[in-house]
Amino acid sequence: MATAGLPLAGRAGERVTAKVVLVRHQRVLDTSGALDRKILEQMFDEAVAALTGADNAADAWQGIVKPTDVVGIKTNFWKSLRTPVELEDAMRARLLAAGVKGEDIAIDDRGVRSHPVFTRATALINARPMRAHAWSGVGGCLKNYIMFAESPPDYHPDSCVDLGALWKLPAVKGKTRLNVLVMLTPQFHCSGPHQFDPEYLWPYHGMVVGIDPVAVDAVGLSIIEAKRRLHFKEDSPMRPPAKHIRAADAKHGIGVADLSRIEILRLGWKEGALI
Repeated sequence: MATAGLPLAGRAGERVTAKVVLVRHQRVLDTSGALDRKILEQMFDEAVAALTGADNAADAWQGIVKPTDVVGIKTNFWKSLRTPVELEDAMRARLLAAGVKGEDIAIDDRGVRSHPVFTRATALINARPMRAHAWSGVGGCLKNYIMFAESPPDYHPDSCVDLGALWKLPAVKGKTRLNVLVMLTPQFHCSGPHQFDPEYLWPYHGMVVGIDPVAVDAVGLSIIEAKRRLHFKEDSPMRPPAKHIRAADAKHGIGVADLSRIEILRLGWKEGALI
């Protein structure tokens, strides 16, 4: 099983670290915002190979899943900014190529607690777009698992600070093989929990891929806040603050939030990376 990207428990005196891949491509979106499926798949394959240290994506997936795995792809169906269907299709195709049976693969969001594949899943793939969120500061990979909770509102107090606890639920704990924070057109500002305003989207043309969800979200948050500084022409942290990311590290111990302890492998288009 590939371990690249996992928080590494170092020897005495060594710092725990994580690795993520930031991949961007200038032509993954055209001037109208249309998505190029072939380029998106290329980006995804390159990121997965780089993350695991494999020679190619096919070899990488052999280390991520086993043919005997039952895999749930936890996506996000929010109609205004959903996980691209093209990415979901690519994930399913890579799992099939790695030997996972078609009947043992499912893609779902709001129905994961009762879905017959998710209820017996041995592995999870987590993918969603990054966006500003009025309850938690941002909605990223950590928050994407809230639909596994019996009562999602229980995780809303104090700016959703305890979203990290979701990753200890029996349906989730120890099962996530890959996190993909989609940043093709992230939303960097909002004024309500389900507010969508195209004014606050920007064509970032990227994805952040890793095994550590905290590290993935920490990198995404840094990029979003850099964009806010440029747009608002002043320091403008998320409102409310995305405190759940640091709490997932410091309180829940499920990953690395400190950017100085995150190795970022950068692939593709560099201009305007903001990190």
